[in-house]
Amino acid sequence: MNPLTYWALIALCVGVEIWGQAADVRDLTVTGFFAGLGVVAVHRLLHRADRCQEFAEAGEEL
Repeated sequence: MNPLTYWALIALCVGVEIWGQAADVRDLTVTGFFAGLGVVAVHRLLHRADRCQEFAEAGEEL
């Protein structure tokens, strides 16, 4: 995931959280929070997969 996509998705999640707080709808706030956590988790998994692939190509182990 490139940095632009990552930050755009994080900004969208923060926007949903703020919208939920402004509209006093707790479900939107919670949804935005967990969506943000999901974006961070996917980013970390993809980053780790890239590192593992680089090590495999170099013939090294983690």
